[in-house]
Amino acid sequence: MRHRTLFLTLKVFAATGGIEKVCRVAGKALYEWSITNNSKVEIYSMYDNNKHTYNNKYFPNEIFRGFNEHKITFILSSIWNARKKNTIIISHINLLIVGWLIKIFMPQKRIILFAHGIEVWGNLNWFRKLMIKRCDVIIPVSQFTAQKLIENNGIESDKCKVLNNCLDPFLPLGKEFKHDDTLRNKYGFKNEDIVLFTLTRLSSKERYKGYDKVILAMNLLKKKYSNIKYLIAGSYDADEKKYIDNLSKELDLFNDVIIAGFIPEDELVSHFSMANMYVMPSMKEGFGIVFIEAMHYGLPVIAGNKDGSVDALLNGELGILVNPLDVTEIGNSIDTIIENKSMHVPDRHKLMSNFSYESYKHNFEKILA
Repeated sequence: MRHRTLFLTLKVFAATGGIEKVCRVAGKALYEWSITNNSKVEIYSMYDNNKHTYNNKYFPNEIFRGFNEHKITFILSSIWNARKKNTIIISHINLLIVGWLIKIFMPQKRIILFAHGIEVWGNLNWFRKLMIKRCDVIIPVSQFTAQKLIENNGIESDKCKVLNNCLDPFLPLGKEFKHDDTLRNKYGFKNEDIVLFTLTRLSSKERYKGYDKVILAMNLLKKKYSNIKYLIAGSYDADEKKYIDNLSKELDLFNDVIIAGFIPEDELVSHFSMANMYVMPSMKEGFGIVFIEAMHYGLPVIAGNKDGSVDALLNGELGILVNPLDVTEIGNSIDTIIENKSMHVPDRHKLMSNFSYESYKHNFEKILA
């Protein structure tokens, strides 16, 4: 019997966040698996429209359907289409009700759920617990997320098949890592400046990425390194920018902390290459694709030790893990890299062995099989 898979997503191309990156790469892996196994895969997206697939290089547009925010049509079409499918893969817990309804009407269908991070860490309400326990397989993106699911929601450990996120196969190779002097000039950095870099969305409602702790750590290092700078890139809300600006002014670092705002994907390579290190001591990271991207471009990385970042840094083998609440420890780690950067450049072979697309596809296929 020919295997048929339906992959249900919220967004694939309509946004550029970590979960959307996972969906694009998973879609590519599913398509290639279907070719190898003479099977068939279809991808449904609730929020995308079909125009979002313009220049799509991950899979053929023929297997993709965007529902342009027509939620009821998406749900009904998914359930109807599931009749002819063996496996239904759900990209996010917010779509779990669709999988649960399919399981109610067609209990023989195999339901697989991706579990990314904070949305599944806490004690889920009774209805979500009921639905998630009807899944046949759950794919946490990190050991930390798997542990939270098991401890807080009573999920059977043998149902959890951890699949770490990977590098996008279409990232530039980044074989050479040279400072971009043009970009440094744009931000007012001199060649001799030490540039710390963080790429994240800045939100007053989600202040857990640790950029404020990095600013406090800079204050401890300023006397030793008067040329230390900090570039924070990513979309932001007005309240959070005001908070960061005020903190920087209080510490006399206002000219040393630069908020770049949103950066298009095609400009990220030059920003990574310009920096001396990547620092983001987060506390609620499901995995942290940005860490492996920074390491792909040769940057030493500092991350928090209380979330899925531990997986991305291979328990500290690829970078430095710190207590994200300990400003002194963050500062000491920055100092350590400044003093001997070459000792903290990530092992590229180890990075690719664990987080390449080929490794991801191989591990995903084992779960599908």
